[in-house]
Amino acid sequence: MLHREAIVPLLLFIAGAAALAGILLLLAKIVLRGRPNPVKQMPYESGVDPIHDTRRPFDVRFYLVAVAFLVFDVEVLFLYPWAAAAGGIGDGRTTVVGSEVAATAAAGPAATSTATTEMISSGSSSAPSLSSEYTSKASPLDAAVRAGWVPDRLVVFWGVAVFFALLLLGLAYDWRKGVFRWR
Repeated sequence: MLHREAIVPLLLFIAGAAALAGILLLLAKIVLRGRPNPVKQMPYESGVDPIHDTRRPFDVRFYLVAVAFLVFDVEVLFLYPWAAAAGGIGDGRTTVVGSEVAATAAAGPAATSTATTEMISSGSSSAPSLSSEYTSKASPLDAAVRAGWVPDRLVVFWGVAVFFALLLLGLAYDWRKGVFRWR
């Protein structure tokens, strides 16, 4: 909850900004009288006289292609961090420094989760920390698995596989509906 001393300057700032905006709009309306004419309404096309009117309808195919591009372009924003965090398989980045962590990782998932629980209970905070001892030369995904944030690398893989399958399903739907066919 904000104190009254903190709210008053904020309200004064908002009131001042609204008053300034209103005064500037009113001043512009009084001083700058609009005198429309056909030349001012004409679009400027690099000195070339335009062939068509500026208000002609825009073909809906452009919108469909633009939306399809956005959908399949934004998916890269979701796939790239996963690929960067996963690292390569067998590229030497999956080595974990620290004898306890390496031993528990070699013992299997049950031992790893037990070691993670012990790390959490022995620490001062309830969240596992990623110190340099556990993350040195390890991919971020391996470090997250060892810290207990992700149960297994396969969970992340199958999550991304489902996401990618949904994208392919959307692509097949768009293709079937003829979004990419330029008639």
